[in-house]
Amino acid sequence: QGQLVESGGGSVQVGGSLTLTCEAIASKRCMAWFRQVPGSEREAVAILKRNDYGPYYGHFVKGRFIISRDDTKNTMWLQMKSLRPEDTAMYYCAADDGTKDWCEIDASLYKEWGQGTQVTVSS
Repeated sequence: QGQLVESGGGSVQVGGSLTLTCEAIASKRCMAWFRQVPGSEREAVAILKRNDYGPYYGHFVKGRFIISRDDTKNTMWLQMKSLRPEDTAMYYCAADDGTKDWCEIDASLYKEWGQGTQVTVSS
């Protein structure tokens, strides 16, 4: 059993919605969602720092996703709506305490990862 476990992925049609869940053994200061398609690097979808009310969203999100976390439950969510075919990817949960005041968007700087959950959006 890894430190992070994602769930909630699946196949939806364009315009559909999904909510991804990440359950952690222990939450970290920076909790993030990344996504990856074959042949590409992992890109940051959304990042939320503990006790911070200003999440980071990738430029492609455009108000369609909401990241949230409940540290009392060591759980993070990503609510996704208005899904598009280009959102099709493997979605990963990542966590790290970091060394700076802000949370990094570089996937290589996150030490803990889940196994990923596939999101497929079809037209």
